Amino acid sequence: MFEGIAYAASAAGAGSEGGMSYLLMQIFPFILLFGVLYFVMIRPQQKRMKEHRELIASVKRGDQVVTAGGLIGKVTKVDETEVTVEFSKDVQVQVVKSTIAEVRGRTAPKPANDTDKPAPKPRRKAKSSTVSED
Repeated sequence: MFEGIAYAASAAGAGSEGGMSYLLMQIFPFILLFGVLYFVMIRPQQKRMKEHRELIASVKRGDQVVTAGGLIGKVTKVDETEVTVEFSKDVQVQVVKSTIAEVRGRTAPKPANDTDKPAPKPRRKAKSSTVSED
């Protein structure tokens, strides 16, 4: 009589341990799937968004930009949230900075002084042929 109770108690104890590992084995694929999705989809998208924010923040006058609508123009004025883009001669449009898709032509900053330029080479005098008459 007591053997049956002891057997039932040990079976219930073993079942609770098995239930916990069974639950873990069912949740593990979802954790693994989320981890893979994070590294394949979420993280690269966050990286692209960060690069785009930095690109928008660094837009300056003279840059050639492409808007989200596909228009290509040159930046003539930069404000905090908007830029003025010249698409054609005498055609200037204010564009919200976040609608800039890419910056194509970056203008190089002018040097602060002319010491960066190499000194010009001195000109050589042309040899003159002198013919002496005797």
